[in-house]
Amino acid sequence: MLFSIQLLIILICLFYGARKGGIALGLLGGIGLVILVFVFHLQPGKPPVDVMLVIQMFMLLTGALIIILTKTNPASISKNEVFRSGMIAIVAVYGIAWMAETMFGAHMSEIQGVLGEMVKEYPWAYAIVLLLVSKFVNSQAAALAAIVPVALAIGVDPAYIVASAPACYGYYILPTYPSDLAAIQFDRSGTTRIGRFVINHSFILPGLIGVSVSCVFGWIFAAMYGFL
Repeated sequence: MLFSIQLLIILICLFYGARKGGIALGLLGGIGLVILVFVFHLQPGKPPVDVMLVIQMFMLLTGALIIILTKTNPASISKNEVFRSGMIAIVAVYGIAWMAETMFGAHMSEIQGVLGEMVKEYPWAYAIVLLLVSKFVNSQAAALAAIVPVALAIGVDPAYIVASAPACYGYYILPTYPSDLAAIQFDRSGTTRIGRFVINHSFILPGLIGVSVSCVFGWIFAAMYGFL
């Protein structure tokens, strides 16, 4: 009985959200999630379902409901420019992402060893090393797990480590991340692109500015509150 009520809540949120549009679908989905968590106290199973599988399942279900409820012609979807750009991006992601993952994965221990030695020799370079490692492993959590213990072991100030946390986001350094490639394909104006030297692409400056400013403010706040 309880499962039927929970399933009904999910279907109602999806049904009315799909009828009203994408924003309404997101809002109602969030409301449904809050109800399931705080009213029914649902917890992840053991082992929990991978988040990417959950996202894929709900995206497919939502897309099916949108087509059914809004009476969209499925044949017209493949003729849409956004759909075609997205499919091209998927193919591009497979090639570039697999190539980068193959190379970095094969040499990850050596890369982490060299960068770890750099932190030991130059503790002030912690933020730079963290930025590079995050790109190599394509994971903020993995980069922090690999570099923070090394920094703590050699005596880098914990306040400096915390203040430099934004440096763990370095996905944008090389344009191999799926969202970057998709954005390039979606941009019809051609202003979002990869430059002649690969690294001079449209995401490098916004990314570096965002991470640098965040780290600077982290250091300022740490100093203001007496941690540095």
